Amino acid sequence: MTPAAASMVFVIDDDPLVRAAIQGMLKSVGLHSETFGTPQEFLRSKRPDGPSCLILDVRLPGVNGLEFQRELADAGIRIPIIFITGHGDIQMSVKAMKSGAVEFLTKPFRDQDLLDAIHQALDRDRITRQRQSELTELRKRYESLTTREREVMSLVISGMLNKQVAFELGTSEVTVKIQRGHVMRKMQAESLAELVRMAAKLELPSGSRE
Repeated sequence: MTPAAASMVFVIDDDPLVRAAIQGMLKSVGLHSETFGTPQEFLRSKRPDGPSCLILDVRLPGVNGLEFQRELADAGIRIPIIFITGHGDIQMSVKAMKSGAVEFLTKPFRDQDLLDAIHQALDRDRITRQRQSELTELRKRYESLTTREREVMSLVISGMLNKQVAFELGTSEVTVKIQRGHVMRKMQAESLAELVRMAAKLELPSGSRE
């Protein structure tokens, strides 16, 4: 499956001619898309779990595109947004970009400018999804550790030697060495440095027995 085939571009615009034009252009370059006349239609749709982005008209019946951007964020729907508008201004553009929009295009815009923004948005979403997937896997590994193994891991990533960890936990150095080995195996860490990076991604405190 190619990256283009695995991706989906959503379009929300109340003008059917604009929706048709954008969808036709996307189809010509091998990008899949779904179009909607209102944000409500988009929210009711079943969206595939893959890299995606949203082309969103700023002025829509009953709702402002910038307001909908905030609603999506509040609902935990993290999707890169490309705004399009026939009535844009600098203040509106700045507000959209500060809220995380990928691009703000004023109609009429060049097809290539929209395509460039779409590819940037899809790449951003692909990276975000990959990082989230990796984090979910790391959390699963961490959850497989026993309470004592988590304590050992916390102290080890703080820079303590095995004998120092043993003293802190009131156990033997041999026991700590075994438990440390369990931690490395379960976390699938090849080195202490890698274990430290994993802990940073999980935002774990070091040097704590909690």
